[in-house]
Amino acid sequence: MRRDAAVRAAVAQGLVGPETPIVALLDVAGIRESAALLREAFAAVAAPGTPVLHAFAVKAAPLVPVLRLLRDAGLGAEVASAGELALSRAAGIPAADTVLDSPAKTPGELRQALALGIAVNADNAQELARLDALVAASGPGDGTAGATARGAGAPLGIRVNPQIGGGTIEALSTATATSKFGVALRDEGARAWVVRAYLERPWLTRLHTHSGSQGVPLELIAQGLAATYELAEEINARAGRQQIDSIDIGGGLPVNFSSDEQTPTYTEYARLLADRVPGLFDGRYGLVTEFGRSLLAKHGTVLARVEYTKTSGGRPIAVTHAGVQIAARTVYAPESWPLRIAGYDAGGRPRTGDEVVQDVAGPACFAGDLLARDRAMPLLRPGDYAAVLDTGAYYFAHHYAYNSLPRPAVFGFAVDEAYGAQGTDGADGPDGAAIADGADGAGADVRFAVVRPAQTTEEIVAESGGAHAASLVRGL
Repeated sequence: MRRDAAVRAAVAQGLVGPETPIVALLDVAGIRESAALLREAFAAVAAPGTPVLHAFAVKAAPLVPVLRLLRDAGLGAEVASAGELALSRAAGIPAADTVLDSPAKTPGELRQALALGIAVNADNAQELARLDALVAASGPGDGTAGATARGAGAPLGIRVNPQIGGGTIEALSTATATSKFGVALRDEGARAWVVRAYLERPWLTRLHTHSGSQGVPLELIAQGLAATYELAEEINARAGRQQIDSIDIGGGLPVNFSSDEQTPTYTEYARLLADRVPGLFDGRYGLVTEFGRSLLAKHGTVLARVEYTKTSGGRPIAVTHAGVQIAARTVYAPESWPLRIAGYDAGGRPRTGDEVVQDVAGPACFAGDLLARDRAMPLLRPGDYAAVLDTGAYYFAHHYAYNSLPRPAVFGFAVDEAYGAQGTDGADGPDGAAIADGADGAGADVRFAVVRPAQTTEEIVAESGGAHAASLVRGL
């Protein structure tokens, strides 16, 4: 498997070791495969010629090289802050392929989006009032789509909450009765207000909802999309024309964290939606999706060195360099966010032997910094490596600076059988990527490319106010 080859190569190349005890790895081929599967799944159920924008949820992996890779794979970007928009632009993602969400957009963010031609989904009535002022100030519009009034003419719409209920993880359930997101459709008078808002603003041409997330059943997501589609149909009927011409259905496809199997699949999801909401795919509406976790999670691995092993109360504990700083959700909510751990020996080969129940601990100075509790797996030893699987989204990309632990380096990797067939000498590959010859012991070669360098101690000091050390004793 590609992961095993990459782990062994990372050890052989010195990307991880005693002085660099943690590194993150991204499977580039896996990411490309997921992007292709997403596009193929929706193309298979949508009417020919239906415009479909798959906008990657940047929050899932805010790393510029990852966004550039996804752009090359045919995806756009869904951003929810000025920072995420800057990352998207740095990756070269066109404004026309970018969507701005967020329940707290500032006037400046809205102004920038309209000036650049970025689609905006207004979250609430007060935000819509801000858009009213910006649209009015920028020109009279054409009376229908409002292209002149919006500068580059990007779609503008409203986010609605169909209030269909939540999943197993309350903190991620976006379509509950009291969710902070969107206009709550079942609240008294809310649906009528949304319809009226569209009829009074011909330049509102998109409708948005986001019902899915980890822990939410697919059938429940489909219910939310059905309710949103019905609302679009009602608005268009009242308008007497196809005012809403695109629907942003959000993302939130759950990920299987219990095995290597990628399930549910995009094909299963797209077919379910086509069955439950066929009108969504008949060609009358352009479609936007906002997937994040499901595109990247299975393709990321954190590799952390086992520094020490011990026993406490008779239980073996492996103390590693991966913990809350790269997996805050798992550490603080282990029942909702369990992660698989795979053991590798000091040479990067899969650890074998009888399974032993043990804890896998992180380096942070609090007792709960555990990535796995009571986990049955081959006993880890000092100098081994614990591979934290399925961490390609929302994990190492979202560093938590507890104990001022540094951000780990992130590398993309590619396993290329062709290099093994030709023979290499471990030299640099294209674009300076390192090549490990025969890294998996079976003729495969692994190339690495830097996604994000490791954070240095000097950078930690600088980011912690090092240049202003005396400001509180001499500056006041």
